[in-house]
Amino acid sequence: MKLEIIPDEFVKAAKVLQEIQAHGFEAYFVGGSVRDALLNQPIHDVDIATSAYPEEIKQIFNRTIDVGIEHGTVLVLVGEEQYEITTFRTESTYQDFRRPDTVTFVRSLKEDLKRRDFTINALAMDVDGKIIDLFDGTLDLEQKIIRAVGNPKERFHEDALRMMRGLRFASQLDFTIEGETLSAISEFHSLLGKISVERIAVEFIKLLLGKNRRAALLPFVETECYQYCPGLKQYGEALLNFLDLPNRQLETDNQAWTLLLHSIGLKENELRPFLKSWKQSNQMIHEVQLLVFGLNKRLQGDWQVMDLFNLGLDAVLSVENLLYYYDQKSKLEEAKERYSSLPIHNRKQLAITGNDLLDYFNKKPGKWLGDMIEMLETAVVNGQIANDKELLIVYAKDIIDEE
Repeated sequence: MKLEIIPDEFVKAAKVLQEIQAHGFEAYFVGGSVRDALLNQPIHDVDIATSAYPEEIKQIFNRTIDVGIEHGTVLVLVGEEQYEITTFRTESTYQDFRRPDTVTFVRSLKEDLKRRDFTINALAMDVDGKIIDLFDGTLDLEQKIIRAVGNPKERFHEDALRMMRGLRFASQLDFTIEGETLSAISEFHSLLGKISVERIAVEFIKLLLGKNRRAALLPFVETECYQYCPGLKQYGEALLNFLDLPNRQLETDNQAWTLLLHSIGLKENELRPFLKSWKQSNQMIHEVQLLVFGLNKRLQGDWQVMDLFNLGLDAVLSVENLLYYYDQKSKLEEAKERYSSLPIHNRKQLAITGNDLLDYFNKKPGKWLGDMIEMLETAVVNGQIANDKELLIVYAKDIIDEE
């Protein structure tokens, strides 16, 4: 099989393969980029595999970085482009179900491809576009099947994360996981307990953002992989409820987490610990907390002006888009107009500052100051008083006099 039209990403990288070949070594494009080219999907990273050893690659190219040289990978810089070039290799046993005990460099492409996870990723392509397919990966692409290379039990025992990767590909590509491969996931699902949360989280969020997350979430629950993911052990039934939501593709990480958390019914004070257990950033946690709050509010009725102010336009519009999953009509344009018409959109736009209040009232900073700023802010947003410094001073004085 040969690609009739070679994507630009490969054409641009062809000179790297040609340079390696000019020094007497084999070199091929491998993995996901070849798969995506065959599927006519956008190509991201172009990876190259070669019979040349790392030190030999470093002698061929002037600009290199040792990004994973112990595993045979060297980053080669060509102009403004960079390519990961990895030596053909075989791997020994995996005592920790994550990393091979030893890596052995070989000169054989076949030996390299047979250690890969799934047939659709065990594809190689030469500089002319000829596809090297030793494990019927192109047939599985045609039939939309995720199948482990060789014995699936061996592949998952080598690296347990491959189970999550298989589920993720089912969602991203809208493929079905082949029977023996799925059975092996079910048998070895507990090995996910050996994998770092960070690695699982990367695959899980990609799974949630795929074009058919239902194709992955159902086997995710049925194989009991969810029991070895942070905070999900007791939520098998709730995850099935999540499956009942419309299967339209989600746009962002924070939307995906929001729908998940809303489906499993976590309380407001449970959101941060759950997301922390998934090693999510403080920024992501903040964004999801806003969206969950906003979604709960919006499902109960229309926006209040303080909701619009506290969430900000991006979160408000994101919540409006999430209403689709609950069979409710969004009011995107109305929400935009209402947000735009707010007297102020953040605290910095308030015509008075904490220092202004300290100077005027000659008081020491304390809880009173934060409370006062919040009351003034609320009054302005609700249209109770104009955003004018002198009027706000008077308003603040009235509040203090009444205490």
